[in-house]
Amino acid sequence: MRAGLFIAHEAISRLNRFNSFRIPPNMDYFWQQPHWPNFTWQSDKLLTPLAAVRRKQGDLLRLVQTLGFEDQLTAFAQHLADDVKNTAEIEGEHPDIESIRSSVARHLGLSTAGLKLPSQAIDNQVEILLDATHHAEEPLTKDRLFAWHRALFPNGSSGLYAIRVGDWRNDVMRVVSGGFGHETVHFEAPPPERIPEEIQHFLAWWNDRSHLLDGLLRAGIAHLYFVTIHPFDDGNGRITRALTDMALAQDDHFNQRYYSLSKTIMANRSAYYEVLETTQRGHGDCTPWLLWFIRTIDSALTEAKQCLQETLFKADYWRIYRKVPLSERQRKVINRLFDAGKGGFTGGLNTRKYQSLTGVSRATAWRETADLLSVGMLRLISGARGRSTSYELPWPDDLPSRAVD
Repeated sequence: MRAGLFIAHEAISRLNRFNSFRIPPNMDYFWQQPHWPNFTWQSDKLLTPLAAVRRKQGDLLRLVQTLGFEDQLTAFAQHLADDVKNTAEIEGEHPDIESIRSSVARHLGLSTAGLKLPSQAIDNQVEILLDATHHAEEPLTKDRLFAWHRALFPNGSSGLYAIRVGDWRNDVMRVVSGGFGHETVHFEAPPPERIPEEIQHFLAWWNDRSHLLDGLLRAGIAHLYFVTIHPFDDGNGRITRALTDMALAQDDHFNQRYYSLSKTIMANRSAYYEVLETTQRGHGDCTPWLLWFIRTIDSALTEAKQCLQETLFKADYWRIYRKVPLSERQRKVINRLFDAGKGGFTGGLNTRKYQSLTGVSRATAWRETADLLSVGMLRLISGARGRSTSYELPWPDDLPSRAVD
């Protein structure tokens, strides 16, 4: 959820007592128009960016095919863990990444040795995403959506508030910013009495695959369509993103996802909410939204290619150095460098950072780092000497850096 925005559901009656919502005059939403939900767009503005994304999709799938089965599974596990983490962080939550990795590993049959036991909430989020993508061709039904919603909120509450779980909301839903008494409404979803019919139409549209709509455009429209209905008390964003992944899996017929919107949305939340709000206030032309969606997929594909290239390097790295005796501390530090990616470990690794990561003395940190350097598992960062000496993994020169200028 965007910083400064909150979703008002059961609390809306309390907010109404202030009588101070600043609602812009003549605010008509698309869902209020007689031609809702007939989305329109300007194809000529979408063709070029759409073609570029299709080329990137092909490049990514060809890169995936160069990976062996185990490396594909490892790359998919990494993506799935990142997806669970980012879809939660968009909503202001901060789940433990090690717990997420443990849940992903268990669900994919990978080793969970040394990993934390995940919470039920994390397990459930992983299962939702796997159901959405591994069973993408199964019909989408009301009961399936309810099952996902119950899995998101196994205790029947969101934070301190009890919510309706596994059922449509029965109250007004508004996206609001500002403190109590000074609220501004950015969006109001269809009233609760309309939800059953709206969802019936949405499910009929989703399950009708006879139309000749491009799969990426269909995924973008599905995202906009469902999040506009906003049928639940809470969890609408996470379920919308699961549906988007499901639509993308239907499009490329690949149930192991290596790219998704969540990480890119997390990095550009303001732009996401701005284009969403503008489109929802419009009269059906979703061209700006689809342009944003296509460009976001483009960015996600670029990120995914980088991750896969790093996965290839990581697999080769461990094959080369598989016989080198390492302490658990050394292995932990190397894995942290891999997690950060090329250039992502700001300033590189030095003795002080090694101490911080492992809790050892300065002398031990220097010795263990020197041992890694001597066998080629680390290399000096160019220009770093003396007290500023720092190290990095021996990344390939042609691999792009994640360092932020």
